[in-house]
Amino acid sequence: MRVLVTGGAGFIGRELVSRLCDGGHEVVVLDRVAERVDPRARLVHGDLADPATCAEAVRGVEVVSHQAARVGLGLDPSDLPLYAADNDLGTANLLAALWAAGFGGRLVLASSMVVYGEGRYRCATHGLVRPAARRPADLDAGRFEAPCPTCHSPLAWELVPESAPFDPRSGYAATKAAQEHLVSAWAREVGASVVALRYHNVYGPGLPRDTPYAGVAALFLSSLLRGEPPTVFEDGGQTRDFVHVADVVAANVLALTDTSAAQPGELVPLNVCSGRPVTISEVARSLSRAVGGAAPVVTGRWRPGDVRHVVADPGEAARVLGFRAEVGLDEGLAELADAPPTAAR
Repeated sequence: MRVLVTGGAGFIGRELVSRLCDGGHEVVVLDRVAERVDPRARLVHGDLADPATCAEAVRGVEVVSHQAARVGLGLDPSDLPLYAADNDLGTANLLAALWAAGFGGRLVLASSMVVYGEGRYRCATHGLVRPAARRPADLDAGRFEAPCPTCHSPLAWELVPESAPFDPRSGYAATKAAQEHLVSAWAREVGASVVALRYHNVYGPGLPRDTPYAGVAALFLSSLLRGEPPTVFEDGGQTRDFVHVADVVAANVLALTDTSAAQPGELVPLNVCSGRPVTISEVARSLSRAVGGAAPVVTGRWRPGDVRHVVADPGEAARVLGFRAEVGLDEGLAELADAPPTAAR
């Protein structure tokens, strides 16, 4: 099978490329970074912003894994043009090139849990509710939990299914939601099939560090390796789902090779997660233990666009793909702590 992997030099992409090459597939990588690409793959060195590069990369491919994206919460609204260009215009260029090439196969999109915004919440009185965005005045006062929008009572969080509505609460999240809309419209028009894998917090060896766009596990580890305590925002009680890169790659391979996962003209969204909730404080403490470093410091500070609780339901990915995450968090964080550092792209 001839597979195009966009972003094949990135954190997840290069692990996926290696796995596909190991499986005997012919792999084409489109990436603006030439280093760290598996030598068994053919590199199209360039950018999704360039339609000619996209046209060269898609020639003759049977399935596409679209991993390329600008990730992270961003620094401030000045980042918005970069996110929109890389994530949305880049995706549109790729889809246009696929249409021009007559492609009608499978596209697997690296989507994200950020499309959900806040997770799934239940009020004891009003049932399932969508809390409003948390107010700066409440966050400044240390009131981090989102209340019921009707009665202002405390809410209980639940696992988020794929049927949850989109509610992006950052610029990055908005661009990931737009990606899903773009590929869904394209699939209906050209008769291709799409599996949108909504990644939760991906970590593992090769996770980029020492960049403001890094994930929280990388930021904690960078602090510890500098001899500093990891700094935890809010009160550390934010709940997340962390999934190891090896598990994410396994889900991608299943989505690319299982022809029954989505029908022509259809987009099937699937959570790629462990289904095991963990607080941000627990992640910081686990990494501190793994490197024998300082205990975390809870700061009470907060970031615009952050959400409080989002942990996904893994059941649909298990039903559709047979995917279940296998790497435990303590095991995976210890492996991350022992891995050599990877520079930001």
